Amino acid sequence: MVFILKERVDKMKLIIQIINGMQIGSIYALVSLGYTMVYGIAKLINFAHGDILMVGSYIALFSLPVVRNLGLPIWFVVIPAVIISAILGVVIEMIAYRPLRDSPRIANLITAIGVSILLQNLAMKFIATGATPFPKVFDKGPLVIGGISINFTIVITVIVTFVLFGVLNFFMTKTKHGKAMLAVSEDYEAAQLVGVNVNRTISLTFAIGSGLAAVGSVLYLASYPQVEPLMGSMLGIKAFVAAVLGGIGVLHGAVIGGLILGIVEALTKSYISSQLGDAFVFGILILVLLIKPTGIFGKNTREKV
Repeated sequence: MVFILKERVDKMKLIIQIINGMQIGSIYALVSLGYTMVYGIAKLINFAHGDILMVGSYIALFSLPVVRNLGLPIWFVVIPAVIISAILGVVIEMIAYRPLRDSPRIANLITAIGVSILLQNLAMKFIATGATPFPKVFDKGPLVIGGISINFTIVITVIVTFVLFGVLNFFMTKTKHGKAMLAVSEDYEAAQLVGVNVNRTISLTFAIGSGLAAVGSVLYLASYPQVEPLMGSMLGIKAFVAAVLGGIGVLHGAVIGGLILGIVEALTKSYISSQLGDAFVFGILILVLLIKPTGIFGKNTREKV
């Protein structure tokens, strides 16, 4: 009887940790979608993408008084966060990346790192150097499913991630602008010849990716309620690992990679050591690069010389 009870408790603990992993994995997936879109279309690894999430978090924080005065739920801060983050993404692309579009990729990579450091230092200079608390985003209590109590924030995070992925997938495959993005990802010079505005298409890509990062920022604050200038650094790197794991440039690969990464991290912290979570994440990156550098869903492609 005691053995059966212990076995049941162990199974419940495992299920709970998998659910927790899906929550943080969903946030990785949202941020990873921005990485994979920008790389797939502009062939650029935007290491400043995680810091867009940080900016979105601060915009959400500064929007709180307005939202409260209007009597709206706190989660309405996602609207200004998405709008301003999308605009910032477009501005960064126009100023920092567009002039270097035909330059060697190392120049774009160094610029992306520079933009990341710039955003972090601007936040520390003009806002704060430490953490600022954020209020509870969702007031609803936990949901009980099959005897397991699941935090409402986790349910919302997973649902929002899959809904946004579905909307993005529909946009990419069924709309004019989405098909233009696919054309640019294949060959932007050929896309120009058939009338696609490449500059506008890439700007739209940055806007969508930055908007997704802003949604991820609010969902992240719902579970980890504090804002700080360096919060997007590690989160962005993990989202990049998720994109590489799933196959960078592949939308569904970003989502699946994010979920796998989140679950592995949660299980590692629960069953092995809370200090080894990040080590296992980067260990996965090394294994992927050694075994299948293109990721789970990536395909080998030949580059023109």
